[in-house]
Amino acid sequence: MSLIEIGLALLAAGLAVALYRQLREFRKLKRWASQSRLSDPPEAEGAWGDVFNLLHRHRRTALKRRRELAQLMVRSRRGAQALPYGVAVLDADYRLDWCNDAAREHLGLDAERDRGKPIVNVVRAPEFGEYLRAAKFGEPLRMHPPGEPRALMLQIVSFGDAEQLLMSQDVTGAERVEAIRRDFVANVSHELRTPLTVLVGFLETIQDLKLEASRVRDYVGLMAPQAERMKRLVDDLLMLSSLEHAPPPPVAEHIALRPLLERVRTEAETFSTGKHTISLDISGEDDLLGAESELASAFVNLATNAVRYTPAGGAVRIRWRAGLQGADGGAEFSVEDTGIGIDPEHLPRLTERFYRVDRGRSRETGGTGLGLSIVKHALARHQATLTIDSTPGKGSRFTARFPVARLALAGQKVES
Repeated sequence: MSLIEIGLALLAAGLAVALYRQLREFRKLKRWASQSRLSDPPEAEGAWGDVFNLLHRHRRTALKRRRELAQLMVRSRRGAQALPYGVAVLDADYRLDWCNDAAREHLGLDAERDRGKPIVNVVRAPEFGEYLRAAKFGEPLRMHPPGEPRALMLQIVSFGDAEQLLMSQDVTGAERVEAIRRDFVANVSHELRTPLTVLVGFLETIQDLKLEASRVRDYVGLMAPQAERMKRLVDDLLMLSSLEHAPPPPVAEHIALRPLLERVRTEAETFSTGKHTISLDISGEDDLLGAESELASAFVNLATNAVRYTPAGGAVRIRWRAGLQGADGGAEFSVEDTGIGIDPEHLPRLTERFYRVDRGRSRETGGTGLGLSIVKHALARHQATLTIDSTPGKGSRFTARFPVARLALAGQKVES
């Protein structure tokens, strides 16, 4: 064999060894890279060791970023779950990708069941479909889901690569408050319009015509009750506003019950003008803690209401009982009458402002429609509850029950 042949053979052998080593290192790289979990790179010589270390650093950085991204997604979804608003993620074709629990409750969505479905196939409200078709998302959509009394506010916001956020908010309470506000303004306007019309009419008559002094006095006499009616309405409105916005009543102000209840009976007798039998029954040794003016207003309202809706010859019983039996103890103030009674369907709404069972009768007897609202707020400020029992044609019983925390021992026993 010539020297050239020997040299070529040695070169081929060297190349084969080098190629084998490269294949071996490549297999190491392939096995290491195919592992699902990150591990230290295998031992390698020369440039392969540098390559392994570089790939290891890149892989470690990539895995760290992926973990951070996963944690961020988890935190984002937890944050979205904690929101009081519904959040649903939609793709560019308005197909559901994910939703939080509030969206599930508002719109009946299910993140697993409805994933990939067009949102209009799940939220089946015509106005919502029209909202999507119009694609004018600058303003929210207010809608009532079919068959539900609730009101929802929906709005779509674009984000990311043509993805959409569908946000929902339950605005049933806000709608109810707005309706109450509208009714309140309308009722106040209506209550003031009638007496104002009477006053303006009489004033114009007195101003335009030459009347005898006796005739003027007659007109003024007719005007006075209308002015008094407006004054009572304004006074009640101010009282109600004060109860709603005043600081909590004191818990250390001692209210002597007997003088207060005697005053309530006197007010009821004055209002009755001798047409009813008014009785007062006091038992127990406890007085009350709180704001006397507020509780006096509540008690007087209950007593005069009983007189107002009890025909002449009827009876009204005012009662205070302290040291009640039971786990909660406490005391109660009640007013019971033998009046016309109240139908059951009216009982839940009696404490609403301007709610009247019989509007004509209430106005005739001087009611403003705010008395029981004042009672409710005054009692609530003293942690007391109001219950109403009534039988049409037989009478009613209004009971205010006070917790033990609002009671104080009177200096002496109060006999009934």
